[in-house]
Amino acid sequence: MKKGIIGKKIGMTQIFADAGKVIPVTVIEAGPCVVAQKKTVETDGYDAVQLGYGYVSDKHLSKPLKGHFKKTDSAPKKHLKEFRLEDCSTYNAGDIVTADIFAAGEKVDITGITKGRGYSGVIKRWGCHRLRMTHGVGPVHRQPGSMGANSDPSRIFKNKKMAGQYGAEQVTILNLEVVKVDAEKNLIAVKGAVPGAKGGIVFIRNTVK
Repeated sequence: MKKGIIGKKIGMTQIFADAGKVIPVTVIEAGPCVVAQKKTVETDGYDAVQLGYGYVSDKHLSKPLKGHFKKTDSAPKKHLKEFRLEDCSTYNAGDIVTADIFAAGEKVDITGITKGRGYSGVIKRWGCHRLRMTHGVGPVHRQPGSMGANSDPSRIFKNKKMAGQYGAEQVTILNLEVVKVDAEKNLIAVKGAVPGAKGGIVFIRNTVK
């Protein structure tokens, strides 16, 4: 990837284009991030930069993390994320990365943790069809129904769509358009929805498509 940054989802709103068209956008507070570590081929076998984002008190850090930030004499950060950039030579430990690395019109990929929905049934989790509400179906209208044949194969195949834990997983949305960038407030407005709840941490990078 060419560039990346850590941010926090603020929420959704809308922006009016010049022609009066309404664009639904997600507002993300991107940065400022500090380069907590720079990895090179000589020392680590690959090139990458580790970015830190979000305030955290020293008392909430372990000794290894305190020493990690002390190497670069930078303020402790709550969230760390490594980005394998094509050209890491432009970054040094302690540098600040802000939202202005992106510009309006660019395409980005955004990764986040989706909202957790707990233990859910097959209708909510997989969009399965509900059973009939008449003709003696009984109190099983939202249950999955038949699991499979009886004598052969005498088992349920793996990956059968059933009830279970839904949400709270990492999801990446590809090819989202940056509509507006406010460098002073470190805000990026992206067209469309972004995974996660308000206040959730997201990772933004230039798109792979």
